[in-house]
This record gives sequence, C-alpha cells and structure tokens, in this order.
Amino acid sequence: MEFQLLGPFAALHRGRPVLTGLRRQERCLLAVLALEAGGAVPTGRLIDLLWNGEAPAGARSTVHTYIGRLRAALGPDGVHVETRNDGYLLRPDGHVIDARAFEDGVREAAAAVGDEERVRHYDRALALWRGELLADVADPALRDRIGRRLAALRLSAAEERARLLLTLGRHEQVAAELPALAEEHPERERLVADSMLALHRSGRSADALRFYRSVSGTLRSAFDAEPGRDLRALYDRVRRDDPALRRAEAPTYAVRVRGEWLPWNTGGDPALEFCNTYAGWGGERLPGSEWLRGYRTLAVWAGHLDLLDDRTVTRLLRRAQERPEEASGVLEGAREFRSALYGCLVDGPGAGEGRDGGGGEGRGSGCGGSGGRSRDTAFARVAEVVQEAMRHAVFVRGDDGLGRWNPHPDAGLRLPLHAVAQRAADLLADPRRLTVRACPGKGCGWLFLDTAGRRRWCSLGVCGRREGG
Repeated sequence: MEFQLLGPFAALHRGRPVLTGLRRQERCLLAVLALEAGGAVPTGRLIDLLWNGEAPAGARSTVHTYIGRLRAALGPDGVHVETRNDGYLLRPDGHVIDARAFEDGVREAAAAVGDEERVRHYDRALALWRGELLADVADPALRDRIGRRLAALRLSAAEERARLLLTLGRHEQVAAELPALAEEHPERERLVADSMLALHRSGRSADALRFYRSVSGTLRSAFDAEPGRDLRALYDRVRRDDPALRRAEAPTYAVRVRGEWLPWNTGGDPALEFCNTYAGWGGERLPGSEWLRGYRTLAVWAGHLDLLDDRTVTRLLRRAQERPEEASGVLEGAREFRSALYGCLVDGPGAGEGRDGGGGEGRGSGCGGSGGRSRDTAFARVAEVVQEAMRHAVFVRGDDGLGRWNPHPDAGLRLPLHAVAQRAADLLADPRRLTVRACPGKGCGWLFLDTAGRRRWCSLGVCGRREGG
C-alpha cells in the first residue's frame, strides 16, 4: 500500500485508490495513523486532533466506528489497524509512506558526498511534495499541529538546496525558483538573502533590490519587524554592486562536461589524470581540492578520458540514480584507490597513507624505492583493485586494429574504477613511471610525465605546462 500525505491524501494499492466511499474524517483519521505509523496513537489524542479540542459527546464511540470502517476498507489489501491499549497503530511494514521517504531523502542528502550528489538527493526528496500536508482532509489548525516538523524540514531542505545550487554556479535556476518561496516565508532571512544573491548574479540587480523592499514591507505589516542586520548589509552591497558578490568566474584549469567541472588533462596518462582529480596532495586542502564530488562526476570523468563510451556513461548515470547507496560506495572505493595509486607513484613521507601523502620537490619514482612499508601497502591496495578489474575484463580489437583489454559491462557501477585500474596497471608496468613528477605547490601535488626532464611546477592553472630553459 502507498500512503500519500504530502499533498492531497491518498491510499493506493497497486495504483488503485482504496478510500472511495469513506468520509473526510475517516480519511483524516487514517492519515494521522499513517503519519505516525509504527507508533500507537492514543484514542484521546485522535479525538483531540479530529475535533480540534471540541469533541462532541460520544466521540470515543465515533472513533471506534471509524476504525471499523477503515479495517473493512483496507483489510482486503493487507493493511491492518491494530488496537494497542487505549489507542490504535498502523504498522509501516511493507507500505510506502511519502512522508517517511521525504525524511529519508533529506538524511541521504546530508550524508551524500559532493554538492551535485546532495542536490540530486534534495531534488528527489522535495519532489515528493504535491501541495500542503493533507491538503484535502486537514484544516490549517490540524496541519500546524501534526505537520509543523515536516514543514520546517521542507523549508530547511529548500534552503540548503538553494545554497548548494549557488555554490555550483546555477544562479539562474535559483532566481527562477526561490523568490516565490521566500515571499511565502519572509521571516526566513536565509531564503530572502539567497533569492537576492541569485537575482543579482543573474544580472537582475534591480529585481533583487525590489524583492528586498517587498519583503521588508511584508515583515513590517505582518510581523511588525525589520530585516536583520545581515540582510540590510546585503541590500547595501547589491545596491553598490560590490564586486565580491559577483558570479565567480569558471576556473581557468577546468573544463565543463555534461554539467560537471573537471580538471584539465595535464598528466599525460589516464592514471595520472585520475590522481589529479584531487588537488590537496601537497598537504594543504583548499576549497575545490576535491573534483570527484559524486558518482556522476566519476562516470563523466571516465567518459571524458575516453575510458568509457558515451552510451555506457549515460547508462551508468541512470543506474546510479536507481541505486544511490551502491553508487556512493563505488565513489568512496574510487577515492581510496586514487590515494593508494598516488602513494605508488610519488616519493615522500606518508605517501599512500591518505590524501595528504604528497610528493617531494618534484621527485617521482615507482612503487619501489624508499617508501618502505607504506608503499608496499599502497601497492597491495592498487593490486587488489587491478586484479578485480582484470577478472571482469574482455580482450577486444580496437578501431585501430590493435587488441586491448576493456572492462566488462557486468562490472556495473564499478566500470569507471575498473577502467582506470587497468590504465594504472599499464603505467606501473611501464618504464615511463620513472618519469612521473609531482608538483610541490601547496594545495596541489598534481602528477605528470616529465620524459624530457624540462617540465616545471605550478600555479595550479598551469601545473606541469611550463617548460624550463
């Protein structure tokens, strides 16, 4: 059974409505039980909610009658309302309840890795709302009593999603969506501020100023309040066209592919480019150090490096949406592999021990050398993933007539990881690995091949691109 609470109330069994013929109060009673599914709701509380503190004589008997009618309507479809002491309980087992799914989605968004991934979780969670809570069976007083927490969570999720979109540079999208919500909730200054910022960065500064004045008027008339200090300061900065508020320019060392920002290819080998999806190897983690913000970025990056074809990338992106937990696990595994691979390729203290295992002054060698036990551990980690990838590999003839090993589609969401693992194995078995160099710049540590011995170090925008005399 599917219970839809986030909008007009509905109970569906295999897509078929099952509440036809029931009175509004009976449907409201079921909605309250579904909202608190898994916990017994005392009869006294049900009476108080249904009649808003003004219950008629015989209300308890009426509730008992309602429960009987609900059992008759829902029992054939496997939904059971149980009597518990002086109350009733609806078991959530086997049922889909959109309010529960919304809360789960918000928790998943908070736990997701990467801004794009978090936005996708928030999008799915917020899309469950089809209107006000129990729009057709609850009056405003009841809705406030039973839905205040959900309403607050919905607003918080919308605020966080907007902030993430601004961080990702999607100002026009925020400007189109957020102001209407902010007008409904002028007391939520974060909504108002982000609406103004989005309008300003979308080239609509006049609209941002008008929006502020409109919200200020609403605050005065409805709440007898003035905008807060931060909001007043933002208004002044927009009015002065403060340069610090302007849209951040795209980084000069990045390209945009399928909506994802990826670092320039500077390494000269796919395995090195994979290491260069992190820029904190030098020991100082700066904002923007992590390029693999979500599984989507990992798959798009693999396609950009021609490790996977476009059709495969599209299929993986679709599958990742269907299996978000599995996708998150693959992403974490890819990051761990990247750290171990970096440790195999770079000399220096702590190599292979994590993200801070940066290189020395431009030195580089292979998995042997002075790294000792930590480098052996790094190689063992890399070898484990490489061997797994080879177990899922197929030998094919390329368009150039040469044979090559490709990852097998049955690797599923691990395809990008297997593809880069095969390229890593090729590099580690090639004398070219002895020419790998690492940039010693703070917040960098990118790797590249220096076969001529002339490549120099970076300002992150030109890492490994300058040549010495």
